[in-house]
Amino acid sequence: MLNFELYNPTNLVFGKGQIEKLSTLVPKNAKILLAYGGGSIFKNGIYDQVIANLKGFEIVEFGGIEPNPRFETLMKAVDVIKAEKIDFILAVGGGSVIDGVKFISGAVNFEGNPIDILQKRILIKENAVPFGTVLTLPATGSEMNSGYVVTIEATQEKLSSGGSALFPQFSICDPTVIASLPKRQLENGVVDAFTHVMEQYLTYPTDAFLQDRIAEGILQTLIEVGPGVVKNPTDYTLASNFMWSCTMALNGLIQKGVPSDWATHMIGHELTALYEIDHARTLAIIGPSLYTVMFETKKGKLAQYGRRIFSLTGSDEEVAKEAINKTVAFFHTMGMDTKLSQYTQDYSKTADFIVNRFDERGWKGLGEKQLVTLDKVKSIVELSY
Repeated sequence: MLNFELYNPTNLVFGKGQIEKLSTLVPKNAKILLAYGGGSIFKNGIYDQVIANLKGFEIVEFGGIEPNPRFETLMKAVDVIKAEKIDFILAVGGGSVIDGVKFISGAVNFEGNPIDILQKRILIKENAVPFGTVLTLPATGSEMNSGYVVTIEATQEKLSSGGSALFPQFSICDPTVIASLPKRQLENGVVDAFTHVMEQYLTYPTDAFLQDRIAEGILQTLIEVGPGVVKNPTDYTLASNFMWSCTMALNGLIQKGVPSDWATHMIGHELTALYEIDHARTLAIIGPSLYTVMFETKKGKLAQYGRRIFSLTGSDEEVAKEAINKTVAFFHTMGMDTKLSQYTQDYSKTADFIVNRFDERGWKGLGEKQLVTLDKVKSIVELSY
């Protein structure tokens, strides 16, 4: 097991009706920026619940944070915070809104050009505007970590950053909110969380027995409840296990003491930036191809994964290969297309474009051992066509 430090100050408030605690969680006398996305919170009643539980607080609203939040939009919120002297932000939404608020939180007091936070991956460790979240869409785990991803529309870049000052002070997670979510968003949430686990688990053995077992437990739970929660999101047993799995997939716990990959995400982000493909669906496109191209370096964990998750038998080689097939089959069960050509006809130069972009950024080697070199990236993307 590798050395590690574990720090997570987020107060996670989980279960039915917990939004009623909102007024006790927000600092007294705070002037709040209420940040949300495209307006679904008005249709499902969450907006009304938030307002009802924030009586007595001064609130300034900022809506319109996009899926794959745009730097350009978020900077408008930064301007509002400065002009209105906001001292607390409440993110009401899914991962995109929460990610956007994390960037806003760090950008307000940043000395310099805020675009550098993204393009130079500057970590925000102090002077962030405090914020909390009301989660409306389980998927990213952003409600209990300090990382985020933001798209720069002007350059068609989707970039990640974070920092220890960007943990939510609290996150209210009520599983009943998923009842009104579209089927596609639920499918995306399951696959997003599943791949988050895979990025931290499917690397190479490090004798981290407990981390492996927790990761495998999350994977097994998502396989068990995923199809059902899409069909019946009002089932509280399914909804609560789904939501908690999404949080556990990326709250830092299973990442400690083990290597992490994240190359699937880095490549997948480019597909979203180029073609506006849903984040989770880019992961379903890239993940299996990456496991195939990087097969020799991942064979040990692929074999363990195949035996423990899918009860496969045979040699390491046989089990590892079939585990990839089983993963693709699960993605299909969750409504995912797993080839780029199923999303766009203009894919022939995608691999070259991504390789050139990574080369310009100096990203010469990705993955747990930096073995996902530019030639491997090209092979992975081409295999994904």
